Amino acid sequence: MLLRKIVPVLAVTVAAVLAAPAAAVAAPDRPAVSVDATAPAAGDSVTSTAAEIAAAAAGNPVIVVGGLSGIASAYGPLASRLRVDGYRVWVYQLPNLGLGDIPTSARAFSSFVGQVRASTGAAKVDVVAHSEGGLVSRYFIKSLGGASSIDRYVSLGTPQYGTYVANIVKFLGLGSCAGIVACQQMSIGSSFLAGLNAGDDTPGAVRWTAVRTLQDELVRPVDNATLADGATNVLIQSACPLRVVGHLGLVLDGTTYTVIRQALRGEAIRPNCLAL
Repeated sequence: MLLRKIVPVLAVTVAAVLAAPAAAVAAPDRPAVSVDATAPAAGDSVTSTAAEIAAAAAGNPVIVVGGLSGIASAYGPLASRLRVDGYRVWVYQLPNLGLGDIPTSARAFSSFVGQVRASTGAAKVDVVAHSEGGLVSRYFIKSLGGASSIDRYVSLGTPQYGTYVANIVKFLGLGSCAGIVACQQMSIGSSFLAGLNAGDDTPGAVRWTAVRTLQDELVRPVDNATLADGATNVLIQSACPLRVVGHLGLVLDGTTYTVIRQALRGEAIRPNCLAL
């Protein structure tokens, strides 16, 4: 009886595995480098000076890439923070809410990047990608020639090496991820991840940052959200041990945003533990 009650809950969980609040496409409105032990910056805030805002406005456009099965409005706060800091921001929703084949989503994302570059005249764009969106963006960079179009890549809770959560339904004998292709591809040991992680994790001249949180309920183990080969890996709780941030919270959390902003500016990563 207990198992019959638990199974539907787990099935729903896996259906939303790595659920990123996917936002609608909108026009502007070789060891890893670790900063896990970096102390927070006492004077840093979530506000920018006029000079910093002007520099952001003159810099690369930023594309916020959504993840699996979310709602459009959930990325609004992150896009708004970036716009207040002067960035030109687009939000990209994965095709079919990210339920389908990740390489197919990456090819669609490639076209979107081209549209943003054409409309702005920018040679390159920066990417802030949540959950599955980080895999879509990384596949585009690594396998579709995207390294020439992306300057900075910031992933938030992306299962770069898969997650055991995506294996739960199969474990319970209900099939492989209930037939959700993207979930199958994010399972630990999938052929998709084997291909994506073969060779260099961080090709090209892209500046790579991977952010993770200890309380991530969907990426397990948490360290599977890191990248090797020169990436900057940021564990929020290493600098801010009392900060509670879940998988979806990475999009909304003020401390996480200070990391995003520093990464986009090319600054040393010093999370502000008190940021709202």
